[in-house]
Amino acid sequence: MDVDFGHLTLTMRRLALEAGDKIMAVYEGPEFDVKSKSDASPVTEADEAADAIISAGLRAAYPDVVLITEEQADSHDLTASTFLIVDPLDGTKEFVQRRGDFTVNIAYVENGVPVRGVVYAPAKGRLFYTEADGRAVEETGPFAKEAPGAVTPLAVSTPDNGALMVVASKSHRDAATDAYIARYAVKDMTSAGSSLKFCLVATGEADLYPRLGRTMEWDTAAGDAVLRGAGGHVVRFDDHFPLTYGKPGWDNPFFIAYAPGVRLHKEPAGA
Repeated sequence: MDVDFGHLTLTMRRLALEAGDKIMAVYEGPEFDVKSKSDASPVTEADEAADAIISAGLRAAYPDVVLITEEQADSHDLTASTFLIVDPLDGTKEFVQRRGDFTVNIAYVENGVPVRGVVYAPAKGRLFYTEADGRAVEETGPFAKEAPGAVTPLAVSTPDNGALMVVASKSHRDAATDAYIARYAVKDMTSAGSSLKFCLVATGEADLYPRLGRTMEWDTAAGDAVLRGAGGHVVRFDDHFPLTYGKPGWDNPFFIAYAPGVRLHKEPAGA
């Protein structure tokens, strides 16, 4: 299936911005209702409205490409290795607590590999995406819907294994993650919510992002694509093989995102 990546970039970027506008209208407005999904995770009207905007836009532009979205996951029967995948509001807990670390994630997966993606953090005014050639950039706002503005090419850091910069989850940090990080010589640690962690590695603001917790493919695909486009890697925690997409149920294993040059530690024997 041939996809015009130039058109795809413009479409994903525009839809992410449109969804971001709707999300921010809810975020900056009066109190909003928070419901629980079947897995007990929170969902708000912003998630649902953003999902509607992005889904309608992608279905109109790419009617022949399988579309997977978090908010419609229960109705999906994935039999394709090539598909569009969306988390319309990644970091709902951050959104509910008005902490700003939430993103709109849209990605295109081809043969199990996330090759193009956009990550938009509307409350932070940061927009990351892959251009038509697959290279990752960060666009400088203000953001016009129909035409990209000035962009900065992204490139991962050249890490110093004696003084690594590590980013970890803001809402899902645990003892196992801390124990794994402790195996490295860490210069400094930062925390971030949602797929922003991938983007911090892509920009060189961090060298290493380990995730020892449950994630779904829609949580990671867009950030993964951006990081790959900046020269980074995302591998399984257990065997260090590349993280792949189109898995049954869309569950990810534990993983590590990092800049090449980081000397990865294997998990402890018996772990």
